[in-house]
Amino acid sequence: MATKLLSQYPWASSPFVVSAPMRVMSGPALAVAVSHAGGLGFIGPGVQTQNTSVDLEEASSMIRKDPGSSSFNTQSIPNKLLPVGVGYQLWGDDINIATATIAKFKPCAAWLYAPRHGPAEFDEWSRKIRHASPGTQIWIQIGTLGEAKQLLVNSQRPDVVVVQGAESGGHGRAKDGMGLMTLFPEVADAMAGSKIPLLAAGGIADGRGVAAALCLGASGVVMGTRFLAAHEARISRGYQNEVVRASDGAATTTRTLLYNHLRGTFGWPEEYSPRTIVNQSFVEHQAGRPFAELQQLHDEASKAGDGGWGPQGRLATYAGASVGLIHDVKYAAEIVRDAQDETRKIIHALGAA
Repeated sequence: MATKLLSQYPWASSPFVVSAPMRVMSGPALAVAVSHAGGLGFIGPGVQTQNTSVDLEEASSMIRKDPGSSSFNTQSIPNKLLPVGVGYQLWGDDINIATATIAKFKPCAAWLYAPRHGPAEFDEWSRKIRHASPGTQIWIQIGTLGEAKQLLVNSQRPDVVVVQGAESGGHGRAKDGMGLMTLFPEVADAMAGSKIPLLAAGGIADGRGVAAALCLGASGVVMGTRFLAAHEARISRGYQNEVVRASDGAATTTRTLLYNHLRGTFGWPEEYSPRTIVNQSFVEHQAGRPFAELQQLHDEASKAGDGGWGPQGRLATYAGASVGLIHDVKYAAEIVRDAQDETRKIIHALGAA
C-alpha cells in the first residue's frame, strides 16, 4: 500500500511524511518546503474559502521560480498536478469556490474534514472535486471507527484515509476520540481489503512516532504540531515559542471550546473540540471568571504582539499532546529528513535484533 501511495507522488520518499493542513498556519512556504524535502505539504484552509486560491497561486509561483529538485519537473508528476495538497473544513468552506479553485490549480490532493452532516457529505465534495480535477486525490480525515465504516458504504470512496488519534492538536473528536495506538489497528481491520492507504496522525513528532505508526500498518504519517515549529510556518513568534516551551502534553494541553468562543469562532459540529496549550484564559475560566471579562482581556492581549501567548498569556495556542517532544524551531526540510532518517535507523535496529 505504501508503494502504491508513493507512486502517486513521485517526488516523495519513504517513509512518507505529510504536513497537516493546519488552518491559516500551513501556508504556501511550508507546503512547498515539505514537498521539496520528499514529503507532501498541504496548504490549510484560509479564513475564507477564497483565500486558498491566493495561497495556491503563491505556491505555483514558488515552484516555477525555484523547482529545487528535478523530481518537481511537471513532466514527472501525473497529470501535471501541483505537488502540494490543499485542505478544506467542510462545515465552513464553500464547495463551489473550493472546486473552482481546484479546477484552476489542480493540487495533487484535496484533504476533506469535519462535515456538518456526517460522513455521507463527503460524497458530494468528492464527486465535484473529481469532476473539476480528475487527477486530484481525495484524502479524508476520520477520528472514529464509525466514520471509517461509513466511508466504505459511501458512493465515492477516498483515495487516502487519515486516521487521527485523540492526541492531535487543533479540532479533533471531543467525546468519542481514541488514542492512535488502539484506534488505528481497529480502523485498519475494518478497512482491510478496501485497498485504501491509511495514514496515521496525532501525537507524532519524530522518527519514533513514525516507526510506531508504520508498525501499526500505516502507509505514512501526518505531523501537524511539529511543523508549527518550522521556520516556514505562517505563525506568530510568540505562538511558536510557546509550542517549543511547553512540555508534558497531558498536563499542559486540554480540549476546550473556550478559545474558539473568545476568538468569535462558532459553528463547528458538536463532535469536535480543539486541543490547546493551557494559559491564563483557561485557568481563570475554570475558576469561574465571567466570560465577558475573559473576552475583554483576550481582546487586549491580541494587541500585545508576541506577549499575548505564554503561560500568562490569553491567546489560543492550538497544539497537540506531542509538544513535549518539540524542543526547537527547524526548517521544514530538516524536520522531514530527521524524521525519515531516525525511522530508518529504528527499523534497521529492529531488523538486526
